[in-house]
Amino acid sequence: MAVSARSPQSHPLPITRWIGKELNERQLALGLNLPVIIVLIALIGYPLFYACRLSISQATIAGLRTNNLPFAGIKNYVAVLSDPLFITTLLRTLIFGAISVSLMIAVGLFVAVAMNQENVWLSRLTRASVILPWAVPAIANGVMWSFVFNPRYGHLNAFLFTLGLIDKPLTYLSQPLTAMACVIWAYVWRVFPFSALLFHAALQGISKEIYEAAEVDGASEWTQFWKITFPLLRPVIAVLLVLRTAFALTIFDEVFAMTRGGPGTSTWTAAWYSYFTTFDRLKFDQGAASAFVLAMVIFALAILYIRFVYTRQE
Repeated sequence: MAVSARSPQSHPLPITRWIGKELNERQLALGLNLPVIIVLIALIGYPLFYACRLSISQATIAGLRTNNLPFAGIKNYVAVLSDPLFITTLLRTLIFGAISVSLMIAVGLFVAVAMNQENVWLSRLTRASVILPWAVPAIANGVMWSFVFNPRYGHLNAFLFTLGLIDKPLTYLSQPLTAMACVIWAYVWRVFPFSALLFHAALQGISKEIYEAAEVDGASEWTQFWKITFPLLRPVIAVLLVLRTAFALTIFDEVFAMTRGGPGTSTWTAAWYSYFTTFDRLKFDQGAASAFVLAMVIFALAILYIRFVYTRQE
């Protein structure tokens, strides 16, 4: 009996039979992604539009209740950009982002190299432990490190007392420089597993034959790292710079849990400024404007990264 061969494309997909007509690939893709698009519009698009409306309006509590938001133009943006505290906070946020992202990449690379060692026991132990910080929620991470740095019952002071390095408790979160350093450390501890896992995946993709050839040529392990490993990891570093800089500049949870912006305004970040302006000063319009200024700064940095870093690596 002869069996006629049919192309798989001759059978219409169930969705095409259900709607009663054939769909091309573009229409089918749109139909399948439509539920996700609707959810994103509802969860992200509308709040974003409403925040944008607040930033160009004169918003008060009474106005929010009655939806009476008179148009104010760029008045709120001018007020935010002319506030010395916001400018100082924005510069501090940029410094925080530069330091934290650099530390995250350095620590992540070190851990990834440790995970990539031929010692199976050490590699498995490192892989299991590196996931733990990534599993801790941001606000819980801030609370945990606030206990560590607590001057009365903190584990850090207890450890230093045991070693005989200090004779009185140190108030880490009460000094401007040490408070910001503690926030940076807590943030880096939480996010470095992301870079470590990316670096580890990239290291697994480097052929061992390259290192074997380098060993034959007499290259040391340090030379192999700088001449082979590091250049091949530059595309991953470029991706990390683009992604993690955007997240670092919106740091909020650790600041909220550890210092609440103190002492004074020494640990204020741009996100904390928006929060404080909105919910403490009840200036909803200026809070929304400051958030959009931060968003524009992040967008500009992302464009620069993609233009001068990521594209060059590609």
